Amino acid sequence: MSLFTPLKLGSITIQNRIGMSALTRNRSTETVPNEIMQKYYVQRAVGGAGLIVSEGTLITRQGSEWAQAPGIWDKSQVIGWKKIIDAVHEAGSKMYCQVNLTTTCIFNEEVDWGLSQLWHLGRLSHPQAPEQIAAGVPVYGPSAISARGGKFRFLPGAPGYVTPTAIDDPTVIIDQFKQAAINAKEAGFDGVELHGANGYIVHQFLDSTSNKRTDEWGGSVENRARFALETLKAMVEVWGPDVSLKISPAGGYNDMGMPLQETIDTYGYLLQEAEKLGLSYVTFVRYSAGQDPVIDGMHRATKHDVVATFSPFLKNTHIFVNSGVTPAEAEELVSSGTAAGVFFGVNIITHPDLVKRIKAGKPLDNVPDVHQFYGALGVDPALGYVDYKEAVY
Repeated sequence: MSLFTPLKLGSITIQNRIGMSALTRNRSTETVPNEIMQKYYVQRAVGGAGLIVSEGTLITRQGSEWAQAPGIWDKSQVIGWKKIIDAVHEAGSKMYCQVNLTTTCIFNEEVDWGLSQLWHLGRLSHPQAPEQIAAGVPVYGPSAISARGGKFRFLPGAPGYVTPTAIDDPTVIIDQFKQAAINAKEAGFDGVELHGANGYIVHQFLDSTSNKRTDEWGGSVENRARFALETLKAMVEVWGPDVSLKISPAGGYNDMGMPLQETIDTYGYLLQEAEKLGLSYVTFVRYSAGQDPVIDGMHRATKHDVVATFSPFLKNTHIFVNSGVTPAEAEELVSSGTAAGVFFGVNIITHPDLVKRIKAGKPLDNVPDVHQFYGALGVDPALGYVDYKEAVY
């Protein structure tokens, strides 16, 4: 099977083409990675994942509502991650850090699992969130435009979005991403992934519905792509070829989405310029009905075939496909050359031995309980996290 052939990504080689997508799980100890997180990641490494991408990892305290989301802005967090990465390496897998400015406290009504990396929430933060209060700064966005929909369910009264303060100098945030990349290298990760998807800060700069700036960071396609490209350049300065990007051009989630031609023009330019940086891979998040909320009576996503539309813009960069991929489809995507690899999300949460099951032809029969995906204070963190059964081989 093509899925089980090695693949060179940047300066490393992974043992197969199956990756674990970044998945917010909220089991850290006040933002510090801990022993149960180590067990969780090692289970998936032992289960055969060629590449593991960490859950959304905070690059700063600003905007985080969940104290259980891990960070990478201080020494204790770096030490915690290093223990995990050393154990993952010993189990035979490689691991990228998906870097984020903050973790999300927003839940779409129709989908209750998160996707995250080196990450900044931007306008999707809330001023009443405990970590936002502790940071002592406003909620920021590219422009003073509030997202529609969404609820902060872990805040009293489940409030919605607020109008953000327009970011005065985006280079300050780019510098935070760069420092997070430096910290990720110190922790021993094999690379870093920039979260350019799902309506967070990078996506907000790209999308003309959330970015109405009139300076060099908004307006034209080139200006709206500037934030993503400058952030990638800063990360490449630290990591060389071991930097990747995740994008969701179909949009929808967190009130994102442009007309189709504008979407093609924007992401086509972004990808053409990003390829010049020598990235290890780009992940395409496909259209998902669960990430296509109805806002003001209309579906928000720009529904189209993301892989077919944007693959031609990448001539020399590996493509990974994410969102609703089945094992059979994964094999077809790789064997046909459509993708270099695939990422699994919910299936690898519920099947720590997913890769072994696929190789052995075993069924995926663990039933997910999305209400346990994120954990909760006062609840055993093992539930829905490290307690899924493995198949008998």
